[in-house]
Amino acid sequence: MDIPAAAKEPRFPQLTLEQLDDAQRPLGEAILKVSSVGLGGPYNAMLRSPVFGQKMFDLLYYLRWQTSLPLRLNEFAILITGRLWRSQVEWFAHVPIAIKAGLSPRIIADLKAGKRPEAMPPEEAAVYDFVMELSTRHEVADATFARAKQLLGEQQAVDLTAVTGTYVTVAMLLAMAA
Repeated sequence: MDIPAAAKEPRFPQLTLEQLDDAQRPLGEAILKVSSVGLGGPYNAMLRSPVFGQKMFDLLYYLRWQTSLPLRLNEFAILITGRLWRSQVEWFAHVPIAIKAGLSPRIIADLKAGKRPEAMPPEEAAVYDFVMELSTRHEVADATFARAKQLLGEQQAVDLTAVTGTYVTVAMLLAMAA
């Protein structure tokens, strides 16, 4: 029988910078420069495997700060993925960024309620449909792909796929470590 979450010991006790060994410390220091959750969230698990953690951090850095997608659309894709995975950490960390980037609070509220948001601009609708199809059907219909390619471009379609898959990995790390 599973113990209720509130009574469970953490699978990975929270690390502090002082606890990190020589292999973990450079990653921990890099994380602290950009993370809204400190060494918590997925980083606490990633630090347990510093080579993987560094490679994942580099990918996350690209997908957060250098992606071809406009920040509003990138954050929308992260929120869709976080909602599908019921990932509270992803939601907590990315809602403020999404709002600051211009994603409508109404769209976020609909997404939080598990509804397809209403009144999305064409690019947001293309992102929503693309991410939902890829995540739930494990494919993207030809018409959905064509719309995304037309509105976003080829590189953005690839980056959208990468951000979606990468944040599934983040959600899995969080779920595993919970």
